[in-house]
Amino acid sequence: MNETIEVAIEQFRNQAGRYRRSSRYYAGEHSLSFATEKFANTFGDLFREFALNLCPAVCDAIKDKLKITGFGVRSEERDRSRTLSADVNEIWRANRMAIRAGEVHKEALKNGDAYVIVWPAADGAVQIFPNSVETCTVGYDEEMPGRVKWAAKYWRTRDKRTRLNLFFPDRIEKFISKDAQDGFLPNAESFTPTVESARSIASKNAEERDESRTLNNPFGVVPVFHFANNADIGSFDVSELEPAIPVQDGLNKAVLDMLVAMEVCAYRQRWAAGIEIQYDKDGNAAAPFKAGIDHLWLAEDPDAKFGDFAAADLEQFLKVKDGFRIDIASVTGTPLYYLMPQVRGFPSGESLRKAETRFVAKVRDRQEQFGTVWEDVMTFALRIAGHANAAVTTEWEPASPLTEREMLENLKLRRELGLDAEEGLNKI
Repeated sequence: MNETIEVAIEQFRNQAGRYRRSSRYYAGEHSLSFATEKFANTFGDLFREFALNLCPAVCDAIKDKLKITGFGVRSEERDRSRTLSADVNEIWRANRMAIRAGEVHKEALKNGDAYVIVWPAADGAVQIFPNSVETCTVGYDEEMPGRVKWAAKYWRTRDKRTRLNLFFPDRIEKFISKDAQDGFLPNAESFTPTVESARSIASKNAEERDESRTLNNPFGVVPVFHFANNADIGSFDVSELEPAIPVQDGLNKAVLDMLVAMEVCAYRQRWAAGIEIQYDKDGNAAAPFKAGIDHLWLAEDPDAKFGDFAAADLEQFLKVKDGFRIDIASVTGTPLYYLMPQVRGFPSGESLRKAETRFVAKVRDRQEQFGTVWEDVMTFALRIAGHANAAVTTEWEPASPLTEREMLENLKLRRELGLDAEEGLNKI
């Protein structure tokens, strides 16, 4: 039994629960186990999957700020720098990474991890493949933390068998499950090396037949790149939703309680006293009056009294609901206007900038984390394209762009210092 397969399967199974949980909450499929019996009796299945879902805003607030504008390439030779820069831009454009990079960032923020596989096509063109977090995993070197020692990817075939590839710095090993299985990942002993069809194998010599199950990796690097969100060295995920999920459950609970109060207590209940009650033949009291806009309540007894109960005050429920919004903003560092867009009286630009200090710091931290991995991705892509020892740096849109007033003040200062104002504007 392949020991690496055994470790990879264990990691797949251990991580699956976390990934499913964060994906469910991002999609609005929240747990309503806290719903009261009164809620179930009142609404039945009407709000079975109800959720006031703020989880997407927590992730999207950061993702919206993670915009890659390009890559800088350093070289002592000017002509080589131009060639490298042109090739980097072409590889990025050809793989439509302007859009797919956002998908990678969203996956990493939502689930804590994201994976990209880079490999040449049959014609030698560089291919960059973002992959589902549930189907990929990596193993880190215990002696050198942070260095990927191996990686694994699995997927299902139409005949319900499972394919598994192991990636190493010098080779890619291919496996397939012996039997068709449905609904779960097979154990390690269920996998056997992949072989090609009998016709193709018969046309090859013994050495080539051995290579049919193992693909040579001439690049010396594991071609699977791991984007770990806010993780420790050589470890896996910390989803941005992790601190928000318990508060999100509390928010859902508050809204469900408000719905029950609206249904049961918000309607004015009328009462009558000092009237004679009629009973049916079974001894049950019959309602003396029928409520409705076209019905009047009349009583012959001059001592009869009528009145109504006050409706429930829903304002307290609204305050609790908004309190949970503030709590989510507090524990995740998300600006409150992402969670409460209807708030009036926004602070001034300077006050808003100070209030976003924590959020901007988080965005810059994610730019550093993800930018380092993107540099590894594009450096490896250039190696496939025939450029060895290329130095690549990731360039981002500013996490906190300057306001118009700040830009004009900077230009004014440059003029006073005798500097080129137009050059300063291009750098802003």
